[in-house]
Amino acid sequence: MFYQIQDILSILYKKMKKAIVIGAGIGGIASALRLVKKGYEVTVFDSNHYPGGKITSFKLGKYRFDAGPPLLTMPNLIDDLFLLFNENPSDSFNYKRKKISCKYFWDDKTEITAYANKNLFFKEIQNKLNIDTNPLKIYLEEAKKKFDLTYPIFLEKSLHKFSNYLSWNTLNALKNFMKYEINKDLHSVNIAQLKEPHLVQMYDRYATYNGSSPFKTPGIMTLVQHLEQEFGTYIPEKGMCQITNSLFELAVRKGVNFKLGKKVEKIITEKNKAVGIKINERIFNSDVIISNMDIYPTYKYLLKGVKAPNQILKREKSSSAIIFYWGIKNKFDKLDLHNVFFSDNYKSEFDAIFNKKTPADDFTIYINITSKDVPSDSPNGSENWFVMINTPADHGQNWEKIVNELRKKTIIKLNRILKVDLQTMIEEEKVLTPPLIEKRTSSHRGALYGSSSNDKLAAFLRHPNFSSKIKNLYFCGGSVHPGGGIPLCLLSAKIATDLIPQAREDSNEIKP
Repeated sequence: MFYQIQDILSILYKKMKKAIVIGAGIGGIASALRLVKKGYEVTVFDSNHYPGGKITSFKLGKYRFDAGPPLLTMPNLIDDLFLLFNENPSDSFNYKRKKISCKYFWDDKTEITAYANKNLFFKEIQNKLNIDTNPLKIYLEEAKKKFDLTYPIFLEKSLHKFSNYLSWNTLNALKNFMKYEINKDLHSVNIAQLKEPHLVQMYDRYATYNGSSPFKTPGIMTLVQHLEQEFGTYIPEKGMCQITNSLFELAVRKGVNFKLGKKVEKIITEKNKAVGIKINERIFNSDVIISNMDIYPTYKYLLKGVKAPNQILKREKSSSAIIFYWGIKNKFDKLDLHNVFFSDNYKSEFDAIFNKKTPADDFTIYINITSKDVPSDSPNGSENWFVMINTPADHGQNWEKIVNELRKKTIIKLNRILKVDLQTMIEEEKVLTPPLIEKRTSSHRGALYGSSSNDKLAAFLRHPNFSSKIKNLYFCGGSVHPGGGIPLCLLSAKIATDLIPQAREDSNEIKP
């Protein structure tokens, strides 16, 4: 009888194992879902009164805007979270693959449409640039090899666990180490293999996908363009905020408890073990804690008294951005969902961002227009423009002055290339700056991707997904391994939760 009671109490105890997630960004929600699947009772805390972190939306008059990241690749990583619970993803989250990945514009009147279909794309390059496309085909084949070799070890596993290096995938990757070109910068690789200046600039641009400079980030980053070229770009049927909304609703259905508008003040540790959090003098105990908060404020504010990994925290920050959200009362048939208007001197642009800590005089403009694919995002005959200019992170610059100057130069440049009077078409306007990004998302200095990848060992220098000093403390999100952007944030959640044991033996976890 005694042993039966003991067994019952043991089972009840196991079923009550708790997990706390700090931050309701995409990585935090994904972590919560994976922890529920492992049998934990999960609570997510966020200082904002809404979920999603950077992936949110808002309205300006009759226009709807996605506030944050405008690019969706590898939507299968979102589908996986529904499949984890045997749900049909298309019941909640639908998207379409774009036939045009991006449209590119230069001041010399060159215009290139990057078609998703490879044959159409190669024909476009051949016609517009009058070059042989065989070097480009070889370049993309080499990028695929890099991706295939590194994906299983760099993006699906922790780089900071020795046991993960004891596998055939790792040995094969190490055997082909020279293929990664980490001793060359991305621009050098591109100019050596592609040569044609417009094409080189197109592929240099992918360094900005992790907030870095093509003149500093290693040549291995060619794998990023393979990801987009091979797997495609997508648009959710209701805009990017559908990612947040659908996953948030899934998490609520599966029992995740969200406490929004609750700012965590401290991660409580006892004998080098995370045991809970503190909010307004109230203690919430937990068996496991995952911080989806930027790693810098996690240590500075939540782990005071714990020795911080200063070498990691002091690393150069990624770029940030100034974003103009414009309701445009006109339609532009020559534009698509993703559009890039290049600067004339890319090297000068990145030198200004990372060395001079200021936007360049001549800068690249990215415009995202979701109403091209989601017509309800703007009134008839109008478009919602998300106009983004890469900037340095916040180091105390005069952002009001910078915004005013960038706005004028942006309108002048777009007027020249598109042959319009844009100022007369701007019906609604809102501006996002690096200080506002930090305020709303706790991203240190407003950096969009945590640390930059302007180092050949950048992948190894990101903070791991666990604490080597504090047991039961884990990390996910764009500021830790494997990096920033929606796919990598989702992968960080998987890597972190894969390191966490099941809450109880009878949980039906799907093994990786």
